[in-house]
Amino acid sequence: MILTGDEIKAEVEKGNIIINPFYVERIEPNSYGFRLGKKLLVYNDKVLDVKKTSSYSEIEIPESGYCLEPNKFYLGSTLETMGGKYHASKLFASRSVSCLGMWIHFSAPLGHTGALIRWTLEIAVTNPVIVYPEMTIGKISFWSTQGEPVDYSGKYTSSQDVIASKISTEYTSSRGEDM
Repeated sequence: MILTGDEIKAEVEKGNIIINPFYVERIEPNSYGFRLGKKLLVYNDKVLDVKKTSSYSEIEIPESGYCLEPNKFYLGSTLETMGGKYHASKLFASRSVSCLGMWIHFSAPLGHTGALIRWTLEIAVTNPVIVYPEMTIGKISFWSTQGEPVDYSGKYTSSQDVIASKISTEYTSSRGEDM
């Protein structure tokens, strides 16, 4: 069951949902409006190999804005650290951003219980779009879970910045040899 805005606020006040920084005016009927962080990553390699760590460049988004280009893939992050101790969460783009032909999180929107992170966003655009640090870019919703909560403990646990893919770690054994 999805939480209403009032219930999100109540759960933040109880400490069961973490949104940091938190502003009451960013609460929506069934979500919380979050902002874009200050950095983007762009992969350098023309071909990305899941068995290898890919190289990337960091782009600091200036206050004057940064133009995202079509046919390029960017990783960004939420400005806020967000998650639920007893709730699953899901990210969505804001409608205003979507209407510009911008996708911000299209393949991994589920946040497991206990994942209290600055979310890495998958960003692509159909038209050149100028983005700004701390602009409202999306919304997070929170969902009640049934059963005993199990905290997320995956490879992105405690991420506090934009993070490139760590899929290559799945192909290395504890001895450092390919599986």
